[in-house]
Amino acid sequence: MRNPKAIKSYIFLWTTAIIWGFAFVAQRKGMEFIGPFTFNGIRFALGALSLVPILYFSNKTNSKPPLSRKSKIPFIAAGSLAGLALFLGASLQQVGIVNTTAGNAGFITSLYVVITPLLGLIFKQRLTKQVWLGVVLATIGLYFLSVSGNFVIGKGDLFVLIGAFFFACHVLLIAWLSPRYNVLTISILQFSITSFLSLIVAVYTEQIEWTSIYAAAVPIMYGGLISVGIAYTLQVAGQRNAKPSMAA
Repeated sequence: MRNPKAIKSYIFLWTTAIIWGFAFVAQRKGMEFIGPFTFNGIRFALGALSLVPILYFSNKTNSKPPLSRKSKIPFIAAGSLAGLALFLGASLQQVGIVNTTAGNAGFITSLYVVITPLLGLIFKQRLTKQVWLGVVLATIGLYFLSVSGNFVIGKGDLFVLIGAFFFACHVLLIAWLSPRYNVLTISILQFSITSFLSLIVAVYTEQIEWTSIYAAAVPIMYGGLISVGIAYTLQVAGQRNAKPSMAA
């Protein structure tokens, strides 16, 4: 791994993983005050808004066009698909974390490390022995962490596990999008889609109160500015020069 671009990508992705690790605690803490869809709707909106000034000033100082012309698929359509996958993954994770621990949610979500290369088989991506070993170890870990003595997986763990599938789909979509489009425009669009869909669900299923939102301000700020605005954008940037399985 002597390629400087690859090394930079993996540094971005390691940083992303660290930020997301702390985010599970913030997400669970936020659930003490507001519903999961309200939490996601606000934090992804905050993440999108935090990138708008950066995009504006980067366009002012950079003469290159914000979008690449390498793809025949419209940017809005491709970015919206990534936003939908992110919405489904984040929503299932957030709903599931209400009924499980932050540690369980963190581990089970990390199973997209295994799911991503397995989905890659659809696109004829080869799997190494190390990946197959990872599948076995992760499955054993999931069993000991989440399955009860009656061989029943907890409801919260199940939601998080299904969410991990959509996070794997998101990784594959970003792997396709990142070399073709500007990092910031991809991030802003997918965050906006996720926020919009989350708030629609929240309006119909949750009670939204400003006092509760204020009480959850610190978890929301971390989840929005750091976990979404910084980490997800680093993910897009990092995947420019990293294989999906390695990125996961």
